[in-house]
Amino acid sequence: MQHFLKETDIKIHQAAEVFSLAHAFKKGRGRHTPPSLKGQTWAMIFSKSSTRTRVSFDVGIHELGGHPIFLNKNDIQLGRGESIFDTANVLSRFVHGLIVRTYDQSEIEQLSELGTIPVINALTDYLHPCQIYTDAFTMAERWADGTNFLESLKGKKLAYFGDTANNIANSWILGAAMFGMELVLAGPEGYEPSEEIKATLSESGYAPTWSFTTDPEAAAKDADVLYTDTWVSMGQEEESAERIAAMKPYSVTSDLMKLGKSDALFMHDLPAYKGMEVQEDVLYGKQSVIFDEAENRLHTQKAIMAVLAEANRR
Repeated sequence: MQHFLKETDIKIHQAAEVFSLAHAFKKGRGRHTPPSLKGQTWAMIFSKSSTRTRVSFDVGIHELGGHPIFLNKNDIQLGRGESIFDTANVLSRFVHGLIVRTYDQSEIEQLSELGTIPVINALTDYLHPCQIYTDAFTMAERWADGTNFLESLKGKKLAYFGDTANNIANSWILGAAMFGMELVLAGPEGYEPSEEIKATLSESGYAPTWSFTTDPEAAAKDADVLYTDTWVSMGQEEESAERIAAMKPYSVTSDLMKLGKSDALFMHDLPAYKGMEVQEDVLYGKQSVIFDEAENRLHTQKAIMAVLAEANRR
């Protein structure tokens, strides 16, 4: 059974297929979408609230011919103490796949190991692979000729600013290595990548392509993409004052954008906090592609589900 718990769970040839399908789904939306999930029901277990993730998966399952069931932590017994073993086995007899958005990476790993249906990571505190595939596709659709999406990413420089130990930064460490991109992480001391993500990358078989610096200007120089994320994620509210003070020098401003290439993209996975990790003129500026990223969650996740459905039918 193939799952999508981290970027490297999909093979490189499957990643190429994901980007090609996402392009086709986007171009042909409203006319024809292969019913890859026809007759299937997929459950969405969300312990964390969401706008883009919930709506894009709900709509995507429907457009692929399937039926989505949304379950928050109060809808199922998992939130009241039922074991993951029991939950995985019961749901495996009811539905054809699981979309899970939760706190602990080990929870989705256990669901995938103990159940008999594919599991997709819709976000944990450790990784956010659907977002990184979406971001990579959003870049590639600008740089590719409509066919060579993966090739267009090779050698591109992505500069990431702020909390370089959060789930987005972790996922970019994996994604950049897989896609052949240069990743420069710029953040304060004490927020650099963990030993855990280094081990995960090593286990994947891909060579590291990232570096860390405390100098935001050095990171931004000649970057193809400047990327940031919220400084205070769900569950970190008690640390907000400390985090904001530490991250302030890493806010993406128009001056920082000027250090990147003239056609550099600004990216943010949203929601964004104007005046914090990014200035308003950058967030809504001509180089920003934030709403393309948001839209592409739908097309990319449909492609991921279609590829997994096909792989698990064999």
